Amino acid sequence: MAEVVLRRLTKVFGDVRAVDDVSLQIPESEFLVLLGPSGCGKSTILRLLSGLEDATSGEMAIGGEVVNFKDPTERNLAMVFQNYALYPHMTVAKNVAFPLETAKVPKAQVKASVDKAAKMLEIETLLNRLPEQLSGGQRQRVALARAIVREPEVFLMDEPLSNLDAQLRLQTRMELIALHERLGITTIYVTHDQVEAMTMGRRIAVMQSGRLQQVGPPVEVYNTPATTFVATFMGAPPMNLVQGEVRSDNGGWQFARDGYSLPIDPGVMGIDPARLAESVGSATLGVRPEHLTLGSPEAEGIPGVVHFLEPVGSDLYVAVDVGDRTVQVRMPPEAAVSQGDNVRLVFDPAQSHIFGSHHRNLRVPVA
Repeated sequence: MAEVVLRRLTKVFGDVRAVDDVSLQIPESEFLVLLGPSGCGKSTILRLLSGLEDATSGEMAIGGEVVNFKDPTERNLAMVFQNYALYPHMTVAKNVAFPLETAKVPKAQVKASVDKAAKMLEIETLLNRLPEQLSGGQRQRVALARAIVREPEVFLMDEPLSNLDAQLRLQTRMELIALHERLGITTIYVTHDQVEAMTMGRRIAVMQSGRLQQVGPPVEVYNTPATTFVATFMGAPPMNLVQGEVRSDNGGWQFARDGYSLPIDPGVMGIDPARLAESVGSATLGVRPEHLTLGSPEAEGIPGVVHFLEPVGSDLYVAVDVGDRTVQVRMPPEAAVSQGDNVRLVFDPAQSHIFGSHHRNLRVPVA
């Protein structure tokens, strides 16, 4: 196991900054998930760490040693690709053994290592098959076994579950978590799937357009998103965002929009009053669907009209039109609400967020 440190890592392809000044520390034995949409730079970071790409600037250190100019074979890490990258003409046993045979490991040791990895991943009965004779889940296990036999200090996993069906993804997620707990190998796992990130990562690093947006435990990232991008990328449905402005009112503050206003209590909302004072002007109010309730037209809140009802079994999602925006509210399935109802959106201040003009959450300290 080894600590991985990125210091102002940058990778430029032509006019595109695929990775833009990323600094990140991954302690040894941690399972870190790099999360973000396609093209955000997360897979490029794995390719830089593995030596498949050269960094434009910045440093990468593994176990305290800078590896920017180290040969990929000397970095003591193993990568599991999205397409598994198995050799089609080799049996499972040969595929798993390949990195050891390339390193001139004695035959007896190779066999012992292959047998151990095969048992761990329950593929002992598949060792004499070719990849074309395996299911997607079996191929993924073979790719993992090939990585394990190298006994690396770091695992790099590039969307290894994306080619599996939903049920198999669920099962394999649990197996990967159990495998990490057993081996304790530092793991950097890339995905665009927020469910994978929330269930697997000890920490999540959310990326957008080559830059880190937020790093933290899954619950923290979900409950207190640092930016409007993180707020809308995490969650299904995502956090509701309503545009308005922060106004100062006789020493207090309000969030105002279209003739109505909501008081802002910095103590309840966890905002530094000095920072709130600096943010007077254009702002965004953010709240997750589960932290909203519907009140009568006379209640204190933002007025809206029920546009659509979406029952999903355990919950009822109610779409409410607020001016030019639609806000989602999660309610119990038996809630008495109908399309066309005039309602008020009632906020829980302790669970609401104010994002300033730079799209950053005023709850989150500036780094």
